Amino acid sequence: MEKIPMRDGYGKALLKLCRERDDVVVLDADVSKSTRTAWIHDQFPDRFLNMGISEQDMIGTAAGLALGGMRAFASTYGVFLCGRAWDEIRTTVCYNRLNVKLGGAHAGISVGPDGATHQALEDIALMRVLPGMTVIAPCDAIETEKATLAAAGIEGPVFLRFGREPVPVVSTEDTPFIPGKANVLRDGCDAAIFAIGAMVYEALAAAETLAGEGVDAAVINLHTIKPIDRDCILRFAEQTGAIVTAEEHQRFGGMGSAVAEVLVSAKPVPLEMVAVDDSFGESGQPEELMRKYGLDAEAVAAAVRKVLRRKG
Repeated sequence: MEKIPMRDGYGKALLKLCRERDDVVVLDADVSKSTRTAWIHDQFPDRFLNMGISEQDMIGTAAGLALGGMRAFASTYGVFLCGRAWDEIRTTVCYNRLNVKLGGAHAGISVGPDGATHQALEDIALMRVLPGMTVIAPCDAIETEKATLAAAGIEGPVFLRFGREPVPVVSTEDTPFIPGKANVLRDGCDAAIFAIGAMVYEALAAAETLAGEGVDAAVINLHTIKPIDRDCILRFAEQTGAIVTAEEHQRFGGMGSAVAEVLVSAKPVPLEMVAVDDSFGESGQPEELMRKYGLDAEAVAAAVRKVLRRKG
């Protein structure tokens, strides 16, 4: 299966937006080669601003451009974007419901050798708590491109989360992408796995393993964490009676917590979360880290077996 970095999809979408729209401007905090916004600098230099290693200034400038009628895409590593500039995102962007789109690159533990300081494992929690913020975590490069294009059409702030490493392409150009509408990749009646980002591929691999054991597991790409697809979650809770969530994020406050909030309010069923368990990451090869922190297909399959025992 072909592997492509999700950030390539981000760069491709920004180029397309700059060709098709006059109101798009791109900002970066001095990591443009990593985020692929260097592609904008090369082809549309008058639509690109390198703000230096100054995330707070970048968000303030993006907000000013948005107030002037632009749709500003501000990009850097997710851990610095959501951490260092959280106050500016909250008070300047979200409070005023500005058209600032945030590209949170290098998310998750699979950043690898850069280590804990660069591994965004808290970004979903920080962003989804903000009023009016749309939070999207696409599963591959193709979906990242679609999500970025869609973000330009959403009124108000949007956070796009994507990783560094190449990941298997599990969607196609024809796969629909509608913000707030989950994609069912595999139907099933025994349990349902809701996954985001790189964990979508791991969930599909886990479902194949489980099928060999006689377990019929559904796999749902819950790419939009906010607004969440409540109807889809409740439908599979009713259909399967057992839910697993899988994300490259802290267990607390992430996609699993968002799914739990839906379930507890309307259809409580057994739920298991595959996520980082209240820990910082470390340096290492991406595959090694995913395995060590329980974020691979084997861990997802184990969570399904566990939730089925609880289901009875």
